[in-house]
Amino acid sequence: MAISLSKHKHTAQRTRSRLHRQVRGRKKVSGTAERPRLVVTRSSKHISVQVVDDLVGHTLVSASSMEADLRGFEGDKTAKAKRVGELVAERAKGAGIESVVFDRAGNQYHGRVAALADAAREGGLSF
Repeated sequence: MAISLSKHKHTAQRTRSRLHRQVRGRKKVSGTAERPRLVVTRSSKHISVQVVDDLVGHTLVSASSMEADLRGFEGDKTAKAKRVGELVAERAKGAGIESVVFDRAGNQYHGRVAALADAAREGGLSF
């Protein structure tokens, strides 16, 4: 694991709890070449998503709300997350990826994370 929880003793309890949940989830979720991992990174303003093959350690496809065409996108953060989900599904289909394993990275499956996942499913990804 790339996350060392012992070095985060001055981290806020909320962040530390999310990191513990992330480690628990990564024990069970791993991406392969046939079914890569779709990992969501959420901050207070933005959301980004990557499709990762864990066997070789490469990012195959990525999308983010910080991209130039999404910076001017009108709507709230949930609408931007939905647009990012559609964008990553479109890029993954272009790369020949049909199914993925969803990794919410310790975040609740609610709000922006759920909107991104639903949009990716509607875009043609299966997980």
